[in-house]
Amino acid sequence: MATVTFAHATRVYPGVERPAVDSLDLQIADGEFLVLVGPSGCGKSTSLRMLAGLEDVTRGTVHIGDRDVSNLPPKDRDIAMVFQNYALYPHMTVAENMGFALKIAKWSAPDIRQRVEEAAQLLDLVPYLDRKPKALSGGQRQRVAMGRAIVREPQVFLMDEPLSNLDAKLRTSTRSQIAALQRRLGVTTVYVTHDQVEAMTMGDRVAVLKDGQLQQCDTPSVLYQRPANAFVAGFIGSPAMNIREFPVIDDAVAIGGYRTPLSRAELGALRAAGATSALVGFRPEALELVGDGNSNGSGFEVAVRLVEDLGSDAYLYGTIPGIEHTDDEFDVVARITGGQAPRAGDTVRLRVKPGGHHLFVPATGERIGP
Repeated sequence: MATVTFAHATRVYPGVERPAVDSLDLQIADGEFLVLVGPSGCGKSTSLRMLAGLEDVTRGTVHIGDRDVSNLPPKDRDIAMVFQNYALYPHMTVAENMGFALKIAKWSAPDIRQRVEEAAQLLDLVPYLDRKPKALSGGQRQRVAMGRAIVREPQVFLMDEPLSNLDAKLRTSTRSQIAALQRRLGVTTVYVTHDQVEAMTMGDRVAVLKDGQLQQCDTPSVLYQRPANAFVAGFIGSPAMNIREFPVIDDAVAIGGYRTPLSRAELGALRAAGATSALVGFRPEALELVGDGNSNGSGFEVAVRLVEDLGSDAYLYGTIPGIEHTDDEFDVVARITGGQAPRAGDTVRLRVKPGGHHLFVPATGERIGP
């Protein structure tokens, strides 16, 4: 097994000024499952392909263990890659697909069969070894692609959105299988996805990219509870964090007619940045229902425009009177206990639970506070 290190790794495509990956610095521990996540075009797949040797490194270096592999061909990097489309040979059986790389490496037939059968046991593929890919379901093909990587016993697994062709239910079950398998094998794994729920449930750590730049890399818990900036805060979590700019009046943020007190440190940071307003974020579960529109209780008023009732929980989508928005835009998403859910058209009052808000500098989006 091995560590992986990106040291100022940059990829600039010919004829394009802005780097697809811009000075990426990232250290991946031996045996770690690291997920690269971000919106389309953020550079996550390019970063993976640089590690695989499928894209040139324009500047900086990429290391696997103590070897600089920046200029090595893919076959010399001791990596195995699982692609989005599985890339199975249709004319070969499952066993032949899984053992093909070993055959090219001149392994003996008995040794290949033994290694393939061991991997098939891990992946519950033993009954399918003599079938062709066309006779398999999407989930089974994905496991064959995993098996082909496992038999090689590489130093690093690379996975480029391997679940994107599966239906939602199968994706949920397969991602837990992949995570459990990786922990059992202990192989350093770099996994690319655009699905932040997938990233949060699978990775030991998650690296969030935007426009080719690393925004934050930490455990799923830290990313969720202490996002480094407004982009990470809005990208991580489903439904997304509520983030809007509100004026700062005296020592509080004014949300509608309700004021959320700020600490002395938060006020000092805003003043140091010359800000008279603040980007305030609060997750749907950080809001609580404190009354209807006629209530005199604390909280800010919200006009309910849509309610998604999920049984035990419900999601309320609404707007804050006095704040400009488009017809299809919601100012607030709140998670409410199912039995307490109001109806569309109602007016309610919501309050941010103590300690439930996140604060960001409007000009930069950088986090304020611990």
